[in-house]
Amino acid sequence: MLAHSYPQPATAVDGKVPTMNELELLQGLGLQLPSPAYLIGALVFGLIGWVVWRRGRRQARPALTWSGVALMFYPYLVTRTWLLWGVGVALCAWAWLQWE
Repeated sequence: MLAHSYPQPATAVDGKVPTMNELELLQGLGLQLPSPAYLIGALVFGLIGWVVWRRGRRQARPALTWSGVALMFYPYLVTRTWLLWGVGVALCAWAWLQWE
């Protein structure tokens, strides 16, 4: 049989294996995982934006088309959940007024 040599984990001076919490490392770098409310909002407003964009393209209405584009892509620019929902509701209201 062939003997496999697996790399040994790095050890500290006292012989213990160092551990690292990945979430704490990300937070230390200034990165945070989005909340479920943020993820749901981004998905909902992205789908609404896709519908608005399609309607604007089919009816050749630039206001609807650009409203749809804004709804699809603004979650990439907003980092706060409350701001995501506030801007999303405002853009949806604007699209609804333009819908006819």
